[in-house]
Amino acid sequence: MASDQPAAARVTPRIVETIKARIASGLLGPGDRLPSTRALAAEWGISRTTVTAAYEQLIAEGYVATRPGARAEVARGLGRSPAPPSSPAAAAAPGRLSAFGERLAGFALPSAPAPSPVADFRYGDLSAADFPSLAWRKAVTGVILRRPPRLRYEDPCGSPRLRAALQGYLWRARGLRCAPEQIVVVNGSQQGLDLCARLLLDPGDRALMENPGYALARQVFLAAGAEVVPVPVDREGLLTEGLPAARLAYVTPSHQFPLGGVLPAGRRRELLAWARRTGAHVVEDDYDSEYRFDIAPIPALQALDEAGRVLYLGTVSKTLSPTLRLGYLVVPAALSLPFAKAKRLADRHTPSLEQEALAGLIEDGAYERHVRRARRRNGERRAALLAALAATLGEGATVVGAEAGLHAVAWLHGVPRDREDALVARAREAGLGVYPVGPLYAPGEADRPGVAGLVIGYASLDARAIRRGVEVLGDVVRAMRGGGGAPAP
Repeated sequence: MASDQPAAARVTPRIVETIKARIASGLLGPGDRLPSTRALAAEWGISRTTVTAAYEQLIAEGYVATRPGARAEVARGLGRSPAPPSSPAAAAAPGRLSAFGERLAGFALPSAPAPSPVADFRYGDLSAADFPSLAWRKAVTGVILRRPPRLRYEDPCGSPRLRAALQGYLWRARGLRCAPEQIVVVNGSQQGLDLCARLLLDPGDRALMENPGYALARQVFLAAGAEVVPVPVDREGLLTEGLPAARLAYVTPSHQFPLGGVLPAGRRRELLAWARRTGAHVVEDDYDSEYRFDIAPIPALQALDEAGRVLYLGTVSKTLSPTLRLGYLVVPAALSLPFAKAKRLADRHTPSLEQEALAGLIEDGAYERHVRRARRRNGERRAALLAALAATLGEGATVVGAEAGLHAVAWLHGVPRDREDALVARAREAGLGVYPVGPLYAPGEADRPGVAGLVIGYASLDARAIRRGVEVLGDVVRAMRGGGGAPAP
């Protein structure tokens, strides 16, 4: 089939690459003259104009030099490309990395999850059917139609309109008082964590973290060179008595990740007193506080902070979509300027179109209406999951953390924790995506139940897929159970 591309446009790059290859292989060396445009045109059966265009491209890239009255020649300083490394290990060796880069090199990148034909209980995923497509399209269209007179870099801390809208929303939804100037709009909560680590931690500083806890937060602090100190949790969250001195503490007080505890008022005040006494900052990750199914959402820890020690981190990844990469930090007033400068260096600012669209959703009430609908739908999914687990596994499993959020943790009696990875692999063979709790514990920490545990997300599935997935999980668990299982947590 003939291409719509002109013939000259197709041939010119071929001539360029052919001559580059001859230089790289040593067939043409520095100072060697190239064929005249007439001779090369005759060789290729093309016009001299096409050859001239190829030579001009090579001259522009520095491969070919010309002198008045002389033929084009290979530029000085070019020659045979160096031989490839003799071993795969040598080929894979990177150049010298900074200390930060060396720390990053030790972290594993997750592979793309394989399709799970039965059900995928991956936590953090949402159902695409829940996204408010019509409201979002209306908001985006409104932003586009209000085209500004010029396109320019904006405030690094975010759209003033969105920051004002978030100020009102956070007061209504989380009891949080702040000025718009204290809000920094970030590309998802992960960037917020990275900014906190860069600005609040030096190499060798201590960072306290719940154990188990959010693995990417641990990696952010380790990459900054901090010493991450794991602090145990119980069914109410972080154990705050006797906390060691540190520069920073990272907590999820409204719904401890992943075990689901809600930090009670006494421990919240104890944590804030520790921060005031030691001069530490507390990063409060409020990642899914909109989802509380038995009572109203718990007020934020930041609402109790009178000393300016808490940095509040929020996101729309659990309400709208993780693909939007929209989050926000509320920082103490004294830290507003350093965070603005750090955000500017990181990426100038978060994309403006999405910011303005979110501001429109919040202003007209569409965002909060969507949150109420999403809470109701996810409450139905949660009920389906708990009913299916009870019917399928019964007393063979202990489920925790399901009172809020979009996931639960199931401890599976009779399956030792050292068989957790084997359980996940066998479930994958059965077409089921399940995810172990083990990687969320600090390496080498033994302070966890002796049975296998799974973090089960349900927000991306319908009730039928949830029931079918739990049935398959039950088959897998029964196949793996041996005599004398480990004690219940």
